[in-house]
Amino acid sequence: MHRLNLLKKYIIDSQIYVSLMGTLFAVFFMYEQDIIKTPTIALIFITYFSGYLYTKYQNSGKLFYKVLILNLISGIISAGLIIYNHNDGRLVKWLIIIVIGLLYDSKFLKYFVRNIPLFKIFYVGLTWALINSWLILPVFHPEIFWISWLFITALVLPFDIRDMKSDTVITFPRLIGEQNTKYFAYILVFISLIIAIYYLKTDYSFAFFLTAIITFVLIYYAENSNKDSYFSFWVESCSGLPLLFIILQWLIN
Repeated sequence: MHRLNLLKKYIIDSQIYVSLMGTLFAVFFMYEQDIIKTPTIALIFITYFSGYLYTKYQNSGKLFYKVLILNLISGIISAGLIIYNHNDGRLVKWLIIIVIGLLYDSKFLKYFVRNIPLFKIFYVGLTWALINSWLILPVFHPEIFWISWLFITALVLPFDIRDMKSDTVITFPRLIGEQNTKYFAYILVFISLIIAIYYLKTDYSFAFFLTAIITFVLIYYAENSNKDSYFSFWVESCSGLPLLFIILQWLIN
């Protein structure tokens, strides 16, 4: 139990885990497009980690200033990775995504996206999709964008089920109920899977198919009464499953 608490504190609550899952999701598409580059992987992880830290701790008083310093250092490192390993166009893409992230939830703004009823899930999906289909690729890849956007949007819905009693804005579970929210999530994952089957290489579409099956199961059992670890670990892990399944296929073959 003590080890589990340490794992939750230092890996999950610290935002390392969600950042790692986001990075693994991007790496899956990098392999599919045959453009694996270590500096790009580092850039993706730093970007996710900095963004999630900023969102979580911006109302934490003195701790927030430490997070700002860390974000500043991370920004310098990220810019350096782009300048020395990519081009000016990649730097502009990265800056645009950073601005999109700031617009999601920043206390210095009078209005921000997180407070718009029903819009949050689509916006989170948009950010992840732009990283996978635009930031890491030489040119925008619409199919990867839609696969990522639909899938991540679906994964945010169980978190809205988790928070439906504490959210201060209208979310889908509060508007249409838990069960209808699950149906909506099923539809999003299914459409994402269909696009993946048609446009990804066979091994990768099969890996995404296996991921979709597990995702359906986790959505089915998502309840407001579940422990937080069900969402912050198991549901969050879905975005890392495509890469895990493609690696398993390589090992088997």
